[in-house]
Amino acid sequence: MFTVGCILGRPVKYLAFLPVWRQLQNRMSTFPRPLAAVCQVTATPDKQANFSACKQLVEEAKERGASMVFLPEGFDYIGSSREETLSLSESLTGDTISQYTQLARKLEVWLSLGGFHERGHNWESDRRIYNSHIIINDKVYRKSHLFDVELPEKGVSLKESAFTIPGPSLVPPVETPIGKVGLGICYDLRFPELSLALQRHGAEILTYPSAFTVATGAAHWEVLLRARAIETQCFVLAAAQVGQHHEKRSSYGHALAVDPWGEVLGDCGGEKPGLVLVEIDPEKVSSTRRNMPVQQHRRDTGFYHGLEKT
Repeated sequence: MFTVGCILGRPVKYLAFLPVWRQLQNRMSTFPRPLAAVCQVTATPDKQANFSACKQLVEEAKERGASMVFLPEGFDYIGSSREETLSLSESLTGDTISQYTQLARKLEVWLSLGGFHERGHNWESDRRIYNSHIIINDKVYRKSHLFDVELPEKGVSLKESAFTIPGPSLVPPVETPIGKVGLGICYDLRFPELSLALQRHGAEILTYPSAFTVATGAAHWEVLLRARAIETQCFVLAAAQVGQHHEKRSSYGHALAVDPWGEVLGDCGGEKPGLVLVEIDPEKVSSTRRNMPVQQHRRDTGFYHGLEKT
């Protein structure tokens, strides 16, 4: 099951030795299983206040034993207008990522920063941004599927593509102290092709940091996360935004951790910030895949595209 807590990460200089570290972990029955902290926050347009709140969660996670801490989409801020969202954005070399890099180094913990407002490569000419998932200190994934949705009966109207550039590609799963982590962001959750691609390339853990609307969250959040876990036989970790960010926007919350069998291991609820700590047991991934070898039973790609030829 799960406990509330986290696991300690490794300094960047130890990156090259992580595969050996994981082999030793698998061989030593007395070695403690790594802990991941899945966080829930209520971001506002106040970037410094957001950093202070996230810093407290990361410090708490570290104290409770976490190796890696997961923060949600919009951890840096959630703007109240297109103009504010763009004006508050930064490059990867700006103050926000610098602060989190220093925090990770100080605490010796890995961070998943799940949706940073990154200024695009042509910022000076087009004023557009990426929604970027950053693993400190290793990889950057830029959100592929943008949330352009009109649900008038639910009071939902968002057009992310109005100011956001879709990411050009997926990135390979990242080797971390808790396992190989595949990166997605929020709306990517609705596209099983992405999760299956990451699983085929070795992902043991999928992560979907999010800021789901209240309406779509209540209807689809848990069932989608459990579905992605079941079909890939991966752990799924989904940090979340919760509550009212400003007068125009609120988020569903329920930061969630799901095991490879689809069982919910932890849920932060829908009311306030916090975190859950989950043990990541690589044997759970292995045994689930061994006992129900879905990937071995999958037919070749041409089989599933056969209907397109008829």
